[in-house]
Amino acid sequence: MPKLGMEPIRRAALVKATIAEIGETGTLDVTVSQIAKRAGMSSALAHHYFGGKEQIFLAAMRHTLAVYAAEVRGAIGMAATPMERVEAIVKSSFSQTNFRSEVVAAWLNFYVLAQVSDEARRLLNVYQMRLRSNLRFALRPLVGPAAPEVAERIAALVDGAYLKQSLGRGEIAQGAAVELVMQSFAHEVAAHQG
Repeated sequence: MPKLGMEPIRRAALVKATIAEIGETGTLDVTVSQIAKRAGMSSALAHHYFGGKEQIFLAAMRHTLAVYAAEVRGAIGMAATPMERVEAIVKSSFSQTNFRSEVVAAWLNFYVLAQVSDEARRLLNVYQMRLRSNLRFALRPLVGPAAPEVAERIAALVDGAYLKQSLGRGEIAQGAAVELVMQSFAHEVAAHQG
């Protein structure tokens, strides 16, 4: 009989193990057994908590998105100006929590999963809509009606930095990634205000 109160702890361990396993292998081609072993439990217990591999991947994706969203909300809450809001969003995207190699690998693989999984696609759409919405809101006072276009370009730069990082060629340090996006942002603002 399972110990009472262990389910949330075990679920969290499986989510963490999933992200680590994807990060180590660089692919979604991992087994529930590998994930469970890394989490220190049996694959039967992993199946009991999640039902299958895709559900474990989706739980890991939800966790990753929740961590990212909480970090963005906290950073935006501290921002006093539109410029600071944009910087808060960008810095959160490349924080130590969100830009670790295993999390970057998980993001890339979740994009792949979204090609075949409706639920993964829905989760990625939620992330993309929220990122663009936050950027548009912060950009509107700075670039006016061009905010949607500028938000798209900034979001694409963020995704591009993740892609470059995941490929392992010319890895980008967190600070360099923030600087790259913020420089582009500064050029956008200058072009629309000049």
